[in-house]
Amino acid sequence: MIKNIKWLLLISLSFVACNDDDVAGDEPVVAGSADFSKYVALGDSFAAGYSDAALFKKGQQNAYPNLLAGQFAQVGGGVFNTPFCGDDNKGGLLFSGNPIQGTRLYFNGVGPVPVPGPPVTEVLNHLAGPFNNLGVPGAKSFHLLAAGYGNPAGVPGGLANPYFARFASSASTSIIADALTQQPTFFSLWIGGNDVLAYATSGGIGTDQTGNTNPATYGPNDITDPTVFNTVYNGLVTQLTTGGRKGVVANLPYINTLPYFTTVPTNPVPLDAATASQLNTQLLGPIDAILTAYGEGGRIVTVSAGATNPLLIKDESLTNYSAQITAALIANGVPAPQAGLMGGLYGQARHARNTGDKDFVVLPTRTIIGTPQAGVPAPFNTIGVTYPLQDKDVLIPTEVNAIKVATDAYNVTIKNAADAGGLAFVDAKAVMSQLLNGGIRYGNYHLTTQFVVGGAFSLDGIHPSARGYALVANKFLEAINAKYGSTFRSIDLGNYQIQYPASL
Repeated sequence: MIKNIKWLLLISLSFVACNDDDVAGDEPVVAGSADFSKYVALGDSFAAGYSDAALFKKGQQNAYPNLLAGQFAQVGGGVFNTPFCGDDNKGGLLFSGNPIQGTRLYFNGVGPVPVPGPPVTEVLNHLAGPFNNLGVPGAKSFHLLAAGYGNPAGVPGGLANPYFARFASSASTSIIADALTQQPTFFSLWIGGNDVLAYATSGGIGTDQTGNTNPATYGPNDITDPTVFNTVYNGLVTQLTTGGRKGVVANLPYINTLPYFTTVPTNPVPLDAATASQLNTQLLGPIDAILTAYGEGGRIVTVSAGATNPLLIKDESLTNYSAQITAALIANGVPAPQAGLMGGLYGQARHARNTGDKDFVVLPTRTIIGTPQAGVPAPFNTIGVTYPLQDKDVLIPTEVNAIKVATDAYNVTIKNAADAGGLAFVDAKAVMSQLLNGGIRYGNYHLTTQFVVGGAFSLDGIHPSARGYALVANKFLEAINAKYGSTFRSIDLGNYQIQYPASL
């Protein structure tokens, strides 16, 4: 019943062409007022080079801090050490021989699939540092200050981070401590995305912890309290700028503008005339009539013959009319077991919206729309049509607003800290808005947020592609040039792929 969401494979994934914007001029490259001799990068998966749902060596080599370090080398920048994963480029992690993170995705001509075979990167095979790239996938703002965040003993219980455990200088250290021990002369800091990301990717299954200033009580999917973020972020910047150190920081885009949330439409349901009529008269119409009697008309809309009918979703922010629906159906002769099932299914159901207070369907949902829900009898089991998408499948407007409010507060903190510390500032939120609304052109290359073919994002719909990371590096270089009078040239995006093949 449901149309398949097709993916297009580009003819070439890694072609090189002349980029007029990146032709080197005669102006010599100078550092300006910054000292790039000892650069450290702090952040999360974006700083680490995470891509295609995994961390792997080639992705790490193309991480924006590594690209920046290559430019800094022109003006005296030193060695930039990265805690590389196993050299098979499959991605994934083992802990004591057991897989705890899957392999990376690649495009097989039909859609994204994992690279076959087990991971080889073992968390307990500790790497000796120090390391300049301190990007740690999964790290939230307060984790950068957390002692013991790289303690291998804490990994099984979720008390420590497996990526940091691979290369932390000791079991008791923190990310910020490992950065400062190296006495850097220049730093980059891009952190805060994970403070809302898990809440978003889980479809809002978590708690907005605004007002709770004790991160020790947070769940993994919770939104960090803006006051906590403000305290943590300013503490990080204060330590990093001690002694007049210079650096560059970046703010945060709205998470729900990533391809993970914008790829699956809210109205992908095709129906023929007979099916639409049957749904309207035998299911949706009666439910709508009951809800209308309670002043809730409009939750359910009339479907029609065509390919753009909206998805049926559960909205937990709505008043639950399960009991009322059940009672009304029984009163109209529907057997009690069926009436109870329908009441449970449709008490908080409505059709998704793509205008105004929009809903955002998460990327993994694309594989289940139109399939039967196990354990639910027909005709109530078609996911997204007669069986509502559940909380984990959709970001509803109240959840989107919680993310927006927190992100806006984080961004105020970041900008204020940048201004107070005299730091270069990257407006990543504006960059993301450009990518979403028409795209960004660098010479012959046009990057957008379109999944698979847009060029800016990898196959997980969250992290950049290699070319996307090159774009990020260019935005950082622009900010550094503007603030410190440096003259770094743009990186040629044509040298970076938009997708990695199965074998590297």
